Amino acid sequence: MTSSDLYPVSRLAAAQEATAKAGLDALLLTPGPDLRYVSGYEALPLERLTCLVVPASGEAYMMVPRLELPAAQASPASRLGLEFVAWDETDDPYMIVAKRLGQVGKVGLADRMWAMASLRFRDAMPGAEQVLAGTVLRELRMRKSPAEVAALREAGEAIDAVHRLVPEFLRPGRTEREVGRDIHDAILQAGHATVDFVIVASGPNGASPHAEVSDRVIQAGEPVVVDIGGQMHSGYCSDSTRNYCVGEPPADYAAYFEVLRRAQEAACDAVRPGVTCESIDAVARDVITEAGYGEYFIHRTGHGIGIETHEEPYIVKGNSELMEAGFAFSVEPGIYPGQHGARIEDIVVCTENGGERLNNTPRTLVIV
Repeated sequence: MTSSDLYPVSRLAAAQEATAKAGLDALLLTPGPDLRYVSGYEALPLERLTCLVVPASGEAYMMVPRLELPAAQASPASRLGLEFVAWDETDDPYMIVAKRLGQVGKVGLADRMWAMASLRFRDAMPGAEQVLAGTVLRELRMRKSPAEVAALREAGEAIDAVHRLVPEFLRPGRTEREVGRDIHDAILQAGHATVDFVIVASGPNGASPHAEVSDRVIQAGEPVVVDIGGQMHSGYCSDSTRNYCVGEPPADYAAYFEVLRRAQEAACDAVRPGVTCESIDAVARDVITEAGYGEYFIHRTGHGIGIETHEEPYIVKGNSELMEAGFAFSVEPGIYPGQHGARIEDIVVCTENGGERLNNTPRTLVIV
């Protein structure tokens, strides 16, 4: 799996074709996931403008600050045959783009473009309607290639290796922060380039899905939710949640955890081409609701994943998008009564034959 496999030169042409089909005059992609997806270039997000300009017709080019030109030329973007337009400190790069594009009616801005850049482009092209580039790129980014699936599988294996180490870190008397530091180091040692998040939520903190690690001391008999992920050197992300208990769990927790396990299993089993994204959410939600815990399932069942931890498609009521082979997303129902909570999360890829889980550590409660 090479950079050429993950960031093929054909993406630029596909993005240009999608731009024209959507009725946009150009895409303006500044540093962030959209730029990296199309070009392979992980540019530094600076106040100086770097921007891949993809017109609906004509040649694409990359605006770069002159001091960033060597980095841009050394990046995978150099394989695209782009013109690199270097601008100097006294230039106005936004006006340079506007003059090169000429009269435009609608442009797509990178979803993660800074407001500073968006407003500067608005001033430079006051007659142009600005929309999100994601409306164009979503169709490309949702459908993962075999190389992208392989990268996500590698990421899943790496985060699984960390979860196997978690029981060594958990014991009464340690704080969430201490455990979190050990997990952080383990994520990097497992092959990730960066750590995106570490959730170690003990006792009542487990009832907050996005709890930050704290100095709370983990007590005997307490459940602990561990949700962790990072970005691999490939640029593709991991994300997996498992549940641990320091000693025997409370009876009420054990009861709803079994419901949660069944709900997550049923939702994963329901994945196949042709079903809607919202139907996967409904499968998990119905199991939890029928068991009497519906009010404690307070978020969507899942989110897409790729070069971002959260991207389309979203597995949530109201999303009637039909599943296709190549969709990659989390399946992560949760139950959060208040005194503790639980969530089970796997990354799943839709294949022609159903769903393939990319996380394979035990989904049962791990007692340490």
